[in-house]
Amino acid sequence: MSKKILVVSMLTLLVSACSSSSGPQVVTAAGDITSAVEQYRSLLGENNGGDPGTKGPTGYREINWDTIPDEFSAPNFCTSDFFNQPEAPRARGIVLNTPGEGLMVSANADNPSGVLPRFGNINPQYADIFKTFSEEKLFSPVGSNIVVITFFVPGTNTPATVRGFGAVYTDVDTDHTAFEYFDKDGNSLGAFQTPIADSGLSFLGVVFEDAIVASVEVRYGTGALGPNDGAGDVDVDVAVMDNFIFGEPQAIE
Repeated sequence: MSKKILVVSMLTLLVSACSSSSGPQVVTAAGDITSAVEQYRSLLGENNGGDPGTKGPTGYREINWDTIPDEFSAPNFCTSDFFNQPEAPRARGIVLNTPGEGLMVSANADNPSGVLPRFGNINPQYADIFKTFSEEKLFSPVGSNIVVITFFVPGTNTPATVRGFGAVYTDVDTDHTAFEYFDKDGNSLGAFQTPIADSGLSFLGVVFEDAIVASVEVRYGTGALGPNDGAGDVDVDVAVMDNFIFGEPQAIE
């Protein structure tokens, strides 16, 4: 494998904002990401929880995966619309799809299937490599390193846009485009890289002035999770994710 299991002695933090008033604000961090995550939340407003319906033009919804029950966790797949159900607390307004085999949330350490946590069911070394921001589950596509996110008025099938999307990565080893944002017509709003934090945590969040983001393409490293990733001559960087934070979904007029 290409992973290097080590103690990170230097923690980096970078928070940047676009100088143009019409451009997005970008928040990034590596290592100790707590203050960057808090800053990103504050840029969006208050936490609007998991109730159905739009809660106004400000605020955010957040997913930390830890409430996902065992039947939707590894070794089982999770449904794409788990967090867009019509009842609280699952009405978050987000749907996820992948061209791969499916979406997976890692298991708890005491799961009834007895699989290793932090995607150790796919590769035992992952249980030691991947760290968590909020205990104890993580999220990743399986069979692909791509997830496409679309937004809806929480708990409905009404398409929506948001002001921004941010997320926590774990074990980013190489530079690569992490997020590309698109408007309702499919036009790119920009692509952004996540900072490197080998065997540690990274954060990337982007906030636009208005709710114009209809979808986000998310890349999980440079290759899919697997029992032999990085074997041979191909240097594959796999990375999974923890918390998702995104602006309050607004119905597309």
